[in-house]
Amino acid sequence: MKALEAKDRIEKLRDELNVHNYKYYVLAQPTISDLEYDKLMEELVGLEQSFPEYYDPNSPSQRVGGEVTKSFPNVRHTYPMLSLGNTYSKEELTEFDKRVAKGLKTNYEYVCELKFDGVAIGLSYENHRFARGVTRGDGVQGDDVSNNIKTIRSIPLVINHKEALPTFEVRGEVFMPHKSFLHLNKQKEAQSEALFANPRNAAAGSLKLQDSSQVAKRRLDCYIYGLLSDGLPFKTHWESLEALQNWGFKVCKYRKKCSDINEVFDFINEMEMVRARLPFDIDGVVIKVNAYAQQTALGYTSKFPRWAISYKFKAERGYTRLLDVLYQVGRTGAVTPVAVLEPVLIAGSTVQRASLYNAGKMAELDLHYNDMVYVEKGGDIIPKIVETDAAKRPDSARAINFITHCPECNTPLRKKEGEAVNYCPNTSTCPPQIQGRIEHFISRRAMDIDSLGQGKTELLIRNKKINNIADLYDLRYDDLIGLEKVITDPDTGKQRKISFRDKTVQNILQAIEASKKVPFERVMYALGIRHLGETMAKKLARHFESIDRLMDATFDDLISVDEVGEKMAGSIQDYFDNFEHIQILERLRKAGLNFSVEKERDSGVSKVLSNKSFVVSGVFSNYSRDEIKALITEHGGEIKSSISSKTSFVVAGDQMGPEKRKKAESLNIPILTEEELEGMIY
Repeated sequence: MKALEAKDRIEKLRDELNVHNYKYYVLAQPTISDLEYDKLMEELVGLEQSFPEYYDPNSPSQRVGGEVTKSFPNVRHTYPMLSLGNTYSKEELTEFDKRVAKGLKTNYEYVCELKFDGVAIGLSYENHRFARGVTRGDGVQGDDVSNNIKTIRSIPLVINHKEALPTFEVRGEVFMPHKSFLHLNKQKEAQSEALFANPRNAAAGSLKLQDSSQVAKRRLDCYIYGLLSDGLPFKTHWESLEALQNWGFKVCKYRKKCSDINEVFDFINEMEMVRARLPFDIDGVVIKVNAYAQQTALGYTSKFPRWAISYKFKAERGYTRLLDVLYQVGRTGAVTPVAVLEPVLIAGSTVQRASLYNAGKMAELDLHYNDMVYVEKGGDIIPKIVETDAAKRPDSARAINFITHCPECNTPLRKKEGEAVNYCPNTSTCPPQIQGRIEHFISRRAMDIDSLGQGKTELLIRNKKINNIADLYDLRYDDLIGLEKVITDPDTGKQRKISFRDKTVQNILQAIEASKKVPFERVMYALGIRHLGETMAKKLARHFESIDRLMDATFDDLISVDEVGEKMAGSIQDYFDNFEHIQILERLRKAGLNFSVEKERDSGVSKVLSNKSFVVSGVFSNYSRDEIKALITEHGGEIKSSISSKTSFVVAGDQMGPEKRKKAESLNIPILTEEELEGMIY
């Protein structure tokens, strides 16, 4: 094919695929089969590879991803991305309406839209073509995630409508539909990876993946709800929404123009009824004054527009039957009760399990077998039983009492004074404790033996190749080669066999060997001492400088360290009083692990942040949150988990919690960007 012929065919294929994308992902009315679509895309990709001179960053072929973004540049918004004031009652909404009426003193109408539970995004278009996608950030500037945005099929990359503005910006919400969320978590579960708590977290995490081809697999979606441009030709927000829909954007059909507050209440009531049946998460309704001139007249407070507000739904409740209580044993021996329920739909997902936290919570709920119970998702994330319907309980119902022995190894449970948790003291042979400790030990923030992830530890334990963390360093090639595991595909239910072949074994052994270079503070954290988290492990490692000095520390020595309380000090002493732990530590020492601070590692690093404490919150563009924390501690600063009057600085990234920001501002604590933190150090 000649170059000009190829160019014509490429342009025709792009136009055709753009139309099919719109029909499928926006209108939900496909006119060709998936196979036919894939053939067109395959032809386009082939032609673009053969004729690279016709490359177009907004070609439909770019939606499959492939671009790798090492960092997400910070971009200033042309128009600030404002947050809205929240209200949780119709009385507060009536007060809002009174303020609007007082401010306008004339007739007005509202537009009601869904409040999507996702990630706010600003999309810029220049000369009818997608230019960039930027996260909300702090409202003034956010992260450029353009490569990942291109993978969202419902977002048009080229605007062909003849009446569309050439240059404009739209605001929308990127979200993960329930179907995509369930599919993703099934995959992660099959690979023994940590599951996402909810679709919102999954969407936010997906937008910050470095490999856009992985984002494409997450099947994100996006609704558009705002249009911004200098000299808009429309007089109302409703007209803008209609225009955006005509231009090819996906605008939610659940919206309503309301002439008064009573019609707003009707829409809210209707959406509360619809909410559970939606294929995506919402957490409320957004109410906006429709006319742009009236929005301008009402203006803004220091934080929010006076012409808009969001009404937040109460946590959705389910009513179902309690069938049983199961008990899970964690790596530290903590025993957690879990309620088994008749399936009930809550906030778009089927719930069959609910957390009961501990024996005290169970007693408080006064649970009996076959009780009817009310279930909520705490923060729309973790299901929990909030109330028992005792009126529906028969007189013959049996009470459910917390167990007295470990469900895994039958060891009598213990409970320390002042603690709410019952735990199994059998650290030697209790199976879930063994597996949990090993999985914690090899995790990324600990020893980072990533080649042993995806359920491989379970295979090694089942084949009696390892029984504790020290056994990992005794593994040899012949111990691993040929081991097999049958896993079940979560989507098809079909089983397939995974074998430890040569390359897999080599990777595992290399990762174990590389872990010997992990610094002492991470080794400390990897040991899995009860109550000892990552930050405190680092603090103790730097204070005592070696495992031997820590082992010899008295109770008073331990509690003299800042933020080490009696519970943590007692747990540390209990750990080193266990002879089996001492034996394991000696084996790890002989294997070559770091059990002391490497002095030379600190040489040349400044201590400009000494005597300053920091709280880190949000997602950053140039560093991960862990890297920000490491940067601070390496230069003498101290990391705190919560904000108090003693906090020196808060380092804030994208998606910083609003409550943390509010508290920092109320205490007049300086809030730094990552660039400002770098300025303090360098």
